[in-house]
Amino acid sequence: MTGVEAVVRSDAALLEDDLAEFLDSLTAPARAAVSVYDTALRRALYEPVADALGSKVGQQALPPTPGAPGGRAPLRPSMVYWAYRNYRGFPDETGEAAQAGEAGDASAELAVVRRTAVAVRILLKAAVALDDIQDGSDVRYGEPALHATHGTPLALNTGAWLIMSALRHAADPAVVDSLVRSVGSGFTGQAVDMSSRTALTRAELLAAPRATRVDFWESTAALKTGTLFWMPLDAAVAGLRVVEDDRLALDGAMRQLGLASQLFNDLTDFVPEFGGANTHEDFDGLGNRVFLELLDKDGDAPAGSGGEDFRSYVLGHPHLERTLLALAEEAVALKRAAKDAVHGVCRSERSAAYFDVTIERKGHLIDRLLATVRQRSGV
Repeated sequence: MTGVEAVVRSDAALLEDDLAEFLDSLTAPARAAVSVYDTALRRALYEPVADALGSKVGQQALPPTPGAPGGRAPLRPSMVYWAYRNYRGFPDETGEAAQAGEAGDASAELAVVRRTAVAVRILLKAAVALDDIQDGSDVRYGEPALHATHGTPLALNTGAWLIMSALRHAADPAVVDSLVRSVGSGFTGQAVDMSSRTALTRAELLAAPRATRVDFWESTAALKTGTLFWMPLDAAVAGLRVVEDDRLALDGAMRQLGLASQLFNDLTDFVPEFGGANTHEDFDGLGNRVFLELLDKDGDAPAGSGGEDFRSYVLGHPHLERTLLALAEEAVALKRAAKDAVHGVCRSERSAAYFDVTIERKGHLIDRLLATVRQRSGV
């Protein structure tokens, strides 16, 4: 284990401890419940919140490592802590600041970062709970979705409660302002994405030029998926009062990562090695980039708004493999460009390595997808 990985693990373990403390402070009164009211509150709020925060882990975690910081459990690095390490240094680089009487400031900033990291994690869990309802998904990463186990009304209430709690927990006004903007962007993207399932928007997109349809996809993906990457970094740099130029550079990089991630999600619907049992189930939505690209290839797209005609058209299209390859290459290029942009604001090689460890939990899958599609295509 490298020195950088040890810091990543230590920071990730601190986040897990803080999240556990947050959850414990919430549920402590419920454990001592004696009245019917207290018991009902536990079942209707505290238990769904605990399930939402403790499950559906998402991106691959760092595996347990005996003797390492946080070695007792899988850990999920946070880009909030990457920002802190990038702009405020690694543990062995803070000695001079402390000796100069800045230890109090450093401690206060770390407290802001710790609260920000917890708030971001809570908001991401809230997004999962609400997104599963909107998409009608009963399973998330192999586990029952929150609404499948607690019912849609309680899952909706839990998601809303988590958003409120995250903003309150963040506390710092600049961080809260950033998070509010992120929440607004996420809901905006969700609204547009859901509109693409309506007959009117689908008909308008089918009649539009290819460039318009792709722009629709990119605008939606930047708000939906891009926000998931942008939110942690923007909140962190807001709390650290990072200079505007760096903040803008990071914003652009996270948009690119969001597009790369959404391309990956779209493409896996056509690649059994990644899509598994869900392959070929969701590609008739007009938000799917592959479908948008195929509409302007040889042959006429079927009339209507979806169904088996679209399935046959897409899967039988002569340019399917070529399109998959081109878009897989685009996803890799977007990810690399994003990493280059972030490396451009990294203050040290260790900071760049920290970011790579954090982002490659999913980034390596984007590279592997391209290799798989190339192998299938015989390239």
